[in-house]
Amino acid sequence: MRCLITLTVFFLLAPALTRAQRQEDTSTVRQPIIPVAKQSLLSNIDMIANMQMSFQNEFNEGTYTRSRFVLNQFRLEIKGKVHEKVYFRFRDRYTRTVVPQSIDNISRSTDMAYLRFDPSPRWKIYAGKMSADWGGYEFDANPVNIYEYSDIIEYADNFLTGAGVGYVLPGNKQEFTLQLLNTRTASFYELYDTIPGIQEARFPFAAVVNWRGSFFGGKFNTIWSYSLFREAEYEYMNYFALGNQLNLKKFRLAYDFKWSNEQLDRKGIVSSFTDNVGLKTAQNVRYVSHWTQVDYRVSEKVNLFFVGMLDDALWKAPGKNDRTRLRTAWGYIPGIEVYPFDNFNLKVFGAFIGRKYTYTDEARQVLGMKDSDNYRVSVGIISPLVIL
Repeated sequence: MRCLITLTVFFLLAPALTRAQRQEDTSTVRQPIIPVAKQSLLSNIDMIANMQMSFQNEFNEGTYTRSRFVLNQFRLEIKGKVHEKVYFRFRDRYTRTVVPQSIDNISRSTDMAYLRFDPSPRWKIYAGKMSADWGGYEFDANPVNIYEYSDIIEYADNFLTGAGVGYVLPGNKQEFTLQLLNTRTASFYELYDTIPGIQEARFPFAAVVNWRGSFFGGKFNTIWSYSLFREAEYEYMNYFALGNQLNLKKFRLAYDFKWSNEQLDRKGIVSSFTDNVGLKTAQNVRYVSHWTQVDYRVSEKVNLFFVGMLDDALWKAPGKNDRTRLRTAWGYIPGIEVYPFDNFNLKVFGAFIGRKYTYTDEARQVLGMKDSDNYRVSVGIISPLVIL
């Protein structure tokens, strides 16, 4: 009898319950996750997954060592316009350890996190963590398109916190920027050994001046810069970068000259040599770099390229009057890039990436260094994948 009453009640209420469920489902569907009033904001925002993935075969001193799949680059970027004159940009690198830094209190994996204000069409004001405007086409390129960096770029702190201002001349052919940044992300004593007579600066800053020029309808372009770093009290680093680009219909040639004179070894390359003799922080060092890239677009689908690098490291040892060269690093990258899709920025590449390090007699005999060379054969995919 109880079962019969239960079944009767169920069948009587079932139509009402079904209607209520349908009404509930319908009302839920009609409420989007992002309110309609805010959906227009998405039209001004881009989300980009910058990726470089490869399968590489590695060789050291001519001996095959291993093969592996590698995610060389993965940097997630979100940028856009939030106001008529306010823009933002955020990019985080997932192939670097997330460690908050003692100076700027932000993870070193974060490349950029800044706001840009445009008070007028020609003026731009930046504030936050940003790319230091070093100059040169190697550093100006999207990192996913770089197969191997030269020494100066590889060992530099390239993303620093501070403020900047930019001005575009009439005609939009010339742009000048000025940045005032922290000279580093970590503290003085985290980077350098205690050095007698050297005192930490209360405001270690970097001042960067950059000029971007365009001539002959974009056929010849420049990115030149000068930077002054205050590493400690009365201890400075001067850095020049002169980037030049010839851009023709199918042929493009870029050449960067970089020169870094450092009273304290900011890059740490020479210090890694002198550490063998108990000197953890080298002083009076200089790095000179030549970098070039040649691209020849065979067709809309195929690009042939070659990258060449030459980096010299020099040091003025205690008691000597002049700097002497310790090491020359050679880099050579021939390769091919294939664009399989129309109107989609994805390329498949094959590259031979070689490095050779030669040391002078002084570096070998006094510092115990040895010549070396290594290379890898890499095949992979590159894409600044636009998600939104």
